[in-house]
Amino acid sequence: MSSTKLSTSLGRLGALTAALLAPVVAFAQETAPAATEAVAAVPVPDKGDTTWMLLSTILVLLMTVPGLALFYGGLVRAKNMLSVLMQVLMITAIVMIIWVTYGYSLAFTDGGSLNPFVGGFSKMFLAGVDTTTLAESFSKGVFIPEYVFVVFQMTFACITPALIVGAFAERIRFSAVVLFVILWVTFVYFPIAHMVWFWGGPSAYTAPTGLIFSFGAIDFAGGTVVHINAGIAGLVGAILLGKRTGFKREIMAPHSMTLTMVGASLLWVGWFGFNAGSNLEANAYAGLAMINTFLATAAAIISWAVVETLVRSKASMLGAASGAVAGLVAITPAAGFAGPMGAIVLGLIVSPVCYFFVDVVKNKFNYDDSLDVFGVHGVGGILGAIATGILVNPALGGAGIVDYSTADFAAGYPGVATQVLAQLKGVLVTVVWSGIGSLIIFKIVDAIVGLRVSVEAEREGLDLSSHGEAAYHI
Repeated sequence: MSSTKLSTSLGRLGALTAALLAPVVAFAQETAPAATEAVAAVPVPDKGDTTWMLLSTILVLLMTVPGLALFYGGLVRAKNMLSVLMQVLMITAIVMIIWVTYGYSLAFTDGGSLNPFVGGFSKMFLAGVDTTTLAESFSKGVFIPEYVFVVFQMTFACITPALIVGAFAERIRFSAVVLFVILWVTFVYFPIAHMVWFWGGPSAYTAPTGLIFSFGAIDFAGGTVVHINAGIAGLVGAILLGKRTGFKREIMAPHSMTLTMVGASLLWVGWFGFNAGSNLEANAYAGLAMINTFLATAAAIISWAVVETLVRSKASMLGAASGAVAGLVAITPAAGFAGPMGAIVLGLIVSPVCYFFVDVVKNKFNYDDSLDVFGVHGVGGILGAIATGILVNPALGGAGIVDYSTADFAAGYPGVATQVLAQLKGVLVTVVWSGIGSLIIFKIVDAIVGLRVSVEAEREGLDLSSHGEAAYHI
């Protein structure tokens, strides 16, 4: 075959091939964008958000172990130091196991439109949760791995019952603490967490929500769930167990303000994970929560010292540490809602109020709240929760409340009366649920194992009588 004929044949073959492939190429070009869009539609967690939430989770654990343990431990007498450390450590371990067994499911699954009080058992033993499942943040289409959300919320569940034991420190049986915590997180904490924080997320805001969430009440990081809840339970426990042997007749001063200062400092550092981490994203709202956690705490330390100076002529380290915790508690529900100046005002106000309950109300009604759990956490939480309804107002520098029913998720404010009423309803439900639930649980525990150690064991100290070892060997 001549070269001319060969060229002609090859040319015709090429043209025929091109004609046959043209529809295929065209189809590929048409479907390529659709395929790209399908891939892009799969949510991919941002690594920055995920990293921030991993760090926040570790910070909240730091609040409990060793922060809260050392803070409480320094406030009790030396003979009871180890018992407090053991109680906080054991509570943390127990709640972690309960959380992944059924706690997460009860708190963060849909209980149904007719059950706004608690979730179901669909995620019991973390069923359906794996490395591919995601939890949506407060921005539509923004996710973090569900495992990360599970462990972050787990640390909140751990610290809340640990806070309670400070109210009846130095006189409760270790077995009673263990049994109480198991029952309390099941019947009080998980339902309250569901009522306050469960909703469908930005992509499904019309889904059934928890009862308190449905009121329109806002709680950024746990003013109701953690602090009011623990404070009320602590008050109930302190009254039921009765006063420590020798209360008001013997010196019961803190044995180590040094350790209390270390514990308070660790609480403050860890609280940034608690408050800023509750934003679930590393963005400006996390920054707002962070600066508020700095400022409210600083203002509360100063105002407590001023009050003590005016009343007692001297500012104490115990007062400064108490002020720090009061400020942290008060700003918790408002952390991502209030403006920085509002946070300062809240910090300045909360210390005098808590001081009044710690120094005046407790003595007036003669109850023995050993480490002022109700006076600081309960009262500070109530004040913070109500004040959040005011400080969120954009006119006062607040961030406003996002309306997820709008296309652009606009932030607005329903008005002082409307929002404060919603906050009050949330506080009332929490007080009643925690108060009645805790009372029933304490009674059950008392009937099964007994709440209080003997007078002899209390005199000896819980370190030796309950655990057979001492915190110090001098």
